[in-house]
Amino acid sequence: MKFNKLRVLGFKSFVEPTEFFIEPGLTGVVGPNGCGKSNLVEAMRWVMGENSYKNMRASGMDDVIFSGSGNRPARNTAEVGLYLDNSDRTAPAAFNDTDEIQVTRRIERESGSVYRINGKEARAKDVQLLFADASTGARSPSMVGQGRIGELIQAKPQARRQLLEEAAGISGLHSRRHEAELRLRAAETNLERLDDVTSELESQVESLKRQARQANRFKILSAEVRQAEATLLHLRWSLAKSQEGEAESALAQATSLVAELAQAQMEAAKNQAIASLKLPELRDAEAAAAAALQRLQIARTQIDEEAERIARRREELDRRLAQLKADIEREERLIADNAGIMQRLSEEEADLRLALDGSGDRSAALKAAFEAAQARLTESEASLGIVTAERAEAAAERSQLDRVIREAGDRKARLERQIASQDADLAGLAQRIAGLPDPAAKRQESEAAEKALADAEAALTRIEASLEAARTAEAAARQPVTEAKAKLNAIETEAKTIARMLNAGQGSDLFPPVVEKIKVDRGYETALGAALGDDLDLPLDPAAPAHWAMMRADSADPALPDGVTPLSTHVRAPQELARRLAQIGLVADADHGRALHAVLKPGQRLVTRDGAIFRWDGYVASADAPTPAALRLEQKNRLAELDAEVVEATKTLRQAEEMLAGSEAAVAARAAEGRTARDLIRDASRNVSRARDELASAERASGELASRRAVLTESRAQVGAQLAETISALEEAAEALKACPDLSELDAALTQVNAEVATDRGALAEARAAHEGLERENQARARRLDAIASERKSWT
Repeated sequence: MKFNKLRVLGFKSFVEPTEFFIEPGLTGVVGPNGCGKSNLVEAMRWVMGENSYKNMRASGMDDVIFSGSGNRPARNTAEVGLYLDNSDRTAPAAFNDTDEIQVTRRIERESGSVYRINGKEARAKDVQLLFADASTGARSPSMVGQGRIGELIQAKPQARRQLLEEAAGISGLHSRRHEAELRLRAAETNLERLDDVTSELESQVESLKRQARQANRFKILSAEVRQAEATLLHLRWSLAKSQEGEAESALAQATSLVAELAQAQMEAAKNQAIASLKLPELRDAEAAAAAALQRLQIARTQIDEEAERIARRREELDRRLAQLKADIEREERLIADNAGIMQRLSEEEADLRLALDGSGDRSAALKAAFEAAQARLTESEASLGIVTAERAEAAAERSQLDRVIREAGDRKARLERQIASQDADLAGLAQRIAGLPDPAAKRQESEAAEKALADAEAALTRIEASLEAARTAEAAARQPVTEAKAKLNAIETEAKTIARMLNAGQGSDLFPPVVEKIKVDRGYETALGAALGDDLDLPLDPAAPAHWAMMRADSADPALPDGVTPLSTHVRAPQELARRLAQIGLVADADHGRALHAVLKPGQRLVTRDGAIFRWDGYVASADAPTPAALRLEQKNRLAELDAEVVEATKTLRQAEEMLAGSEAAVAARAAEGRTARDLIRDASRNVSRARDELASAERASGELASRRAVLTESRAQVGAQLAETISALEEAAEALKACPDLSELDAALTQVNAEVATDRGALAEARAAHEGLERENQARARRLDAIASERKSWT
């Protein structure tokens, strides 16, 4: 494995993105202690899958992230990328599609690491196997660091074996073997657990069998309990009747006591009513006294508040009197100071008014000079406007004529070039019209192609009609197949369920019960289960603790009563049960059984189809829920019926599938014919389109060329007329240009008038400046007078 480049970002001391190129030959990093040389080796170990923070010289894996410095903040992520040369394509198949493999590991603080191979996320195990297959890795002996040589010399045999395995290139296989061993151990553990579960389930099955037998016994005991409970309830009812009589006598005594208490209550209510008549007068007197007391309390409160307010007002007036005395003293001092200030303001006001009175004559003289200068400027500007208008009119007229002459010349040249081009186009159109194909021949070809297309479409219509009929037949044939499959699936599902139920308890029985070897006619399962009960669970094997033994029928055995059918006529059972079944009679209903119950001989019993039993020793049991043995026999019979139904359903399904296959074959044949017809239609359509395009192209080309020639002819005539008009306009503009006035004379007059206007504008500006300066001085004097008046008023 060849390393091309190492890229480090945020790893330990490498805070900025840093790339180290590993060129062919010997690449070395030289620097003083603490410059980060060992961090490069640790970065390579880390990206190759090192998971021990101790080997990274850190107290935790997050410590490989740059933790900050005096002038740099800490980072939250670190990333190391290793670029591998794969130009010889010896990498695993998943990563062998590029010439360079990029292995990246990125860690985020408190979030763990993420590996990527060629930009795709990968597991740490994938990265470790990638390097192990190349006989290297994070803990490979080929990664030699400080003190590593001494460790290799003093290494134990196991460490030396690792070195030899890596040199032989089998370290990756060793890793995979270790992983396979772990999986095999886990599989063995799972198998052992399954054995435990199986044994536990077997014990549960045995327990459930015992519980089933206990449930049968519980039914008998529950009937006896119900009878005992009925007796107990009768005794309780008798006791309740006697208690009811005692309660009625106690009720009569309580009723008389209630009457006496009611009389006493009526007397007490009368006394209360008499007392309540006097209560309103007492309440009114109390209310009046309370109101008077409230008014007196409010008056006292108001008087107290008024006394406090008067005291506060008196204090306030004392403070204001002292303040007024201080204000009077301050005003007397100000009046003494204001006398000198008022004298100075009066003198300044007299000087200002004298200056304003003297400025009137000067303002009138300046205003007259300003108006005279403005009149002279108006006359000069009027003369300038007249001369400027004449100059502009002459210049505009001459410019207009120059433009007309120039445009007319350009238009004449353009029209001459246009006439020459149109003559050349007309000659070319004449040659092209002579070389066009004949539209009549193209029209015949188009009609023949359209006829072929119509024939193909008619054939396709017939084929589609037959295809639709075939599809209808196919849909009709598909429904029976679906119904037959659904019926077969339902039958098979029911058969599998019943078979699973029948086989549920057979796997672990050492002695299979005799019920597995009995067959009974449909409808007689309940009768057999009620007649034999738990005896059907006994086996035939003599080795079993309890079993059925072979006992031949004896001629001394009593016969069943007249009119009773032996149950053995509907049951096919082993010979061990023949004697027992011969003494069991089948009657129509419970009434018939009760009628014959008294004539039964020892060992005989009668049973109805719904499970009622009448035994020779007096035991009678009404019809109850079917026993497990009866249910098992019924399920076996149902399973046999289902097997026959499966055969019939399979035959029906095969017939329906054959009909469906025929219909599908017909549909496929019609569909193939339709595809062939559509291909013919497409070819005919293309021929029609091509013929129509050629016809339209010929007609369009002929019409376009004819129209274009007509347009060019008309345009040629119009351009010739425009050329004659342009030549005439050009001659008229040249004559008008000769008659225009000379611009040089107008320019000299305009210069002289401009000089006069400039002189008048200067005089007007000087007069305006002098007048505006005098007005500003007067405005300043007026503002000062106003200020003096305001100041005098304030001092006054």
